[in-house]
Amino acid sequence: MGSFTFSKAERLSKEKWIKELFEKGSSFYLYPFKIIHLPHPDPAAAHQVLITVSSRQFKRAVDRNLIKRRIREAYRLQKQGIESRSPKGIFAFIYTAKEILPFTEIKNKVFLVLEKIKNLESL
Repeated sequence: MGSFTFSKAERLSKEKWIKELFEKGSSFYLYPFKIIHLPHPDPAAAHQVLITVSSRQFKRAVDRNLIKRRIREAYRLQKQGIESRSPKGIFAFIYTAKEILPFTEIKNKVFLVLEKIKNLESL
């Protein structure tokens, strides 16, 4: 049984890597997310994730934080599927829906995203 944590080491916070991710990363869209991914610049590190919600779409910080909490929780519960893979990557989850989706729907979509990421890494 793996660890169901989402530690600071798993959060993408290095500005240099974030900039590189948005400039050189490849992306795909799976409603309600746009996913940008790139092989990790530091192969010894774990997968790292960046979660963003548009402040233009959701004016209130309370709403943005709610969505980000739901995405983090869904990722935390399902990340074991990609952790076992050897090539590590950095990912940006960009929430694109115009409404706040329920947790069950977000959880299902995060599962589909992680499955697609797993398939991309195995190529």
